[in-house]
Amino acid sequence: MRKLTFNYLRVSTKIQNTERQLDKVPCDRIFIDKASGKNAKRPELESLLRFINPGDHINVHSIDRLARNLKDLRELIDQITGKGCSVKFNKENLHFTSEKNAFQDLMLSMLGAVAEFESAIINERRLEGIAKAKEKGVQFGRKPDLDRYEDINRLLKEGYSMRAVAKQLNCGLSTVQRAKANQVSN
Repeated sequence: MRKLTFNYLRVSTKIQNTERQLDKVPCDRIFIDKASGKNAKRPELESLLRFINPGDHINVHSIDRLARNLKDLRELIDQITGKGCSVKFNKENLHFTSEKNAFQDLMLSMLGAVAEFESAIINERRLEGIAKAKEKGVQFGRKPDLDRYEDINRLLKEGYSMRAVAKQLNCGLSTVQRAKANQVSN
């Protein structure tokens, strides 16, 4: 059976693109996830893991594209190499096979821990920024559509049910519930 080469690409959001990842690295097939790396449950990654056969090779741009925490990273590497496949992280120039290599295990642990630490620091800064913004009175989320809220509350006062109002105004039931709660609090 022919040995295949796969490129695995991941970006965190649908608006990001994968152009900078493995741009000129040849492969037989590309698997692309547009999902957070905080867990290993990603559709294309799971497809890739089901698809690979002994002797196949996987290219990944960098360690943080495969996993954001050391536990998931080690499990994924073990799963790939356990199937007789190899994986290469191009940015870090690390290559893992089923053969044991103490230096590469050390590098994987160190770089995986750095990726996990970096993710935790980013999240901590994000939460601090949100807290500071809230202290300054910044409102998060979509602004209420007050004109629609007036229409909703007028229809509710006329005796229409919440579902009937939602249907008549072509909006969600949750919008009607928010409008009613907003009216009570004002």
